[in-house]
Amino acid sequence: MRPAFAVGLVFAGCCSNVIFLELLARKHPGCGNIVTFAQFLFIAVEGFLFEANLGRKPPAIPLRYYAIMVTMFFTVSVMNNYALNLNIAMPLHMIFRSGSLIANMILGIIILKKRYSMFKYISIALVSAGIFICTFMSAKQVTSQSSLSEKDGFQAFAWWLLGIGALTFALLMSARMGIFQETLYKQFGKHSKEALFYNHALPLPGFIFLASDIYDHVVLFNKSELYQLPVISVAMPIMWVYLLMNVVTQYVCIRGVFILTTECTSLTVTLVVTLRKFVSLIFSILYFQNPFTLWHCLGTLFVFIGTLMYTEVWKNLGTTKSHLQREDKKD
Repeated sequence: MRPAFAVGLVFAGCCSNVIFLELLARKHPGCGNIVTFAQFLFIAVEGFLFEANLGRKPPAIPLRYYAIMVTMFFTVSVMNNYALNLNIAMPLHMIFRSGSLIANMILGIIILKKRYSMFKYISIALVSAGIFICTFMSAKQVTSQSSLSEKDGFQAFAWWLLGIGALTFALLMSARMGIFQETLYKQFGKHSKEALFYNHALPLPGFIFLASDIYDHVVLFNKSELYQLPVISVAMPIMWVYLLMNVVTQYVCIRGVFILTTECTSLTVTLVVTLRKFVSLIFSILYFQNPFTLWHCLGTLFVFIGTLMYTEVWKNLGTTKSHLQREDKKD
């Protein structure tokens, strides 16, 4: 029952989160920093109350290790959200971040000296091809906007390239953080909820460097049109409503993933998260009518199939089916 509930949280939370994030980004494309800050603050406060027990519970993993992890996590979160300021459309943003398997494999080979089967190399090649197709077609859309002059078109393309660079850096940094977490959990045991709290609480002072941009968007959000909240009949600026819903749905999504990690295998968690990304992508395209060509469909299909191949979901399902058949025969 709990795994099914967790899957429901992941899909409901993350798919809803995409909607509110795009609503925010469409109205104010440069709002990435205030969104990141709000998410970090909400999860840090919740963790301080319920996980750290108002600071009375000592961490199981020494803080010096969390300091390293937090630096990487903060960088990844800021870069991913800031990429939305750089002409990166939401569908491309989601597709590109689905390439985490590639980064994990590359760094696993380099750092952990891992070796993989040919099947996994083929799956990674499919994911890489899918991301390349989507990225290339998005680049053509940026450069072919008829409403822009040649100078403005080149400038838009330059910002788009910078956005791709930010996403690539965040992808590699996220993979490096995953390897670092893996080594920590082997040494100190799994403490996912504790890590969630410290990863969001310790970086909060870093937002001082982004305070000016955050304040500017607070002013912009306050000037947005008023929205009458149902039931309580209170009016508040619509952008704050979007931000509040984005933060809450992000928390629901993360909580769902946390429950899954305690109830299911890592393969199941990877599969659920991958399917969630795919559903979020389709939902974003249909709801917001984002430009999505047949080439984008082909690239997305490559990414999806490659990810399923990498997780060996068919082999796992076959094993589970055989196990259930044996259990039925025993009965």
